[in-house]
Amino acid sequence: MDASAATAAAPPPGAASFSYLAVFSNCPLVSAVLAFAIAQSIKVFTTWYKENRWDAKQLIGSGGMPSSHSATVTALAVAIGMQEGFASSLFATAAVFASVVMYDAFGVRLHAGKQAEVLNQIVYELPSEHPLAETRPLRELLGHTPPQVFAGGVLGFVVATFTAMIAGLGS
Repeated sequence: MDASAATAAAPPPGAASFSYLAVFSNCPLVSAVLAFAIAQSIKVFTTWYKENRWDAKQLIGSGGMPSSHSATVTALAVAIGMQEGFASSLFATAAVFASVVMYDAFGVRLHAGKQAEVLNQIVYELPSEHPLAETRPLRELLGHTPPQVFAGGVLGFVVATFTAMIAGLGS
């Protein structure tokens, strides 16, 4: 291979090299995914502790202790703050996003779950000949209580802090 062929194959100076593995060095993304996975895994154990049964559906389900929504967005915001600085506009965006998601988790979604519970009870009490009597029940466990949201937030903060320490951020 001559020198001109080698120069043509090399990336231009200053061009970033592309690698799918680079995603694993993205601290905010790793923190958010890890916090989500840990929160969902904890739900399996809390279900076992409370109900003495293993429920693998908790790995993908919503609701329960701790809030994986809160853990995910808190980890994302904290990791962005540690990487980009807590005075950055990117952190401000992530913090506002996290606040909206957490408010929605214990506000709107919690009340939607309570409404589903009431509607399911009404359907159960309908006579069997009623056209809605065979309606599939609505999902009742949609939102979170404030302690579940708080626990998710604490989990997200802890995961982001440890992930950033491992990645060498904030030092």
